[in-house]
Amino acid sequence: MKTTVTEIAPDTYRISTFSEPYGMQFNQFLIKDAEPFLMHTGMRAIFPAVKDAVRSVLDPATVRWIGWSHFEADECGSLNEWLAVAPRAQAVCNLVGALVNINDFTGRESRVLADDEILSLGRHRLRFLSTPHVPHAWDAGLFFDETEKTLLCSDLFFHAGDPEPLTETDIVGRAKAAMVANRTGPFANDMPYTPYTRATIERLAALDPKTLALMHGSSFHGNGRKAILELAGVIDEVLGA
Repeated sequence: MKTTVTEIAPDTYRISTFSEPYGMQFNQFLIKDAEPFLMHTGMRAIFPAVKDAVRSVLDPATVRWIGWSHFEADECGSLNEWLAVAPRAQAVCNLVGALVNINDFTGRESRVLADDEILSLGRHRLRFLSTPHVPHAWDAGLFFDETEKTLLCSDLFFHAGDPEPLTETDIVGRAKAAMVANRTGPFANDMPYTPYTRATIERLAALDPKTLALMHGSSFHGNGRKAILELAGVIDEVLGA
């Protein structure tokens, strides 16, 4: 596996590990600030590589906050390893995530964030958005950096392969191709379609992000609002049929 580090927005670093067995990238995002924030930990197997990548930006022991979208190995599998390395670090998630998974998983209390609550890192302000079942699971939530208008959007816009770190071209087409391909096979039905899906995604579009930080695939810089609304149409078409 290879791991790369790319600054995709001011003080925001994309740490990407390509896994040939999975045929996709697993991406974490590190926001460098007075209280550094790590979005996604990756699986335990890639923890050493991710830690070394973080070290190229800042001392891993100084990581203060660790967030993710939903309880899944690639989202928070090495959370306990990070909590051991960074003594002041604390997991941040919603109440469902804390009570159902994380407090028991870590053996300690998480910082519970309410919907729309702001987490201040120093210069950066992260808004937490509770997004049940978008992209997956009832504990799902996303973070929006209001300072640089970066949406840490987890599995939304998923596309496989080992593409470029950051693109300003179409990612909706890539996401649609992946969504259509995943209608069958082991990853079928990975994203539920509910009566709240469209409204949740439109709420994300209203944030008018400039950068979309994807867990799997290239991050995107450009008209995030337009891209998210186009993705909503694809989800209606492919999953809502």
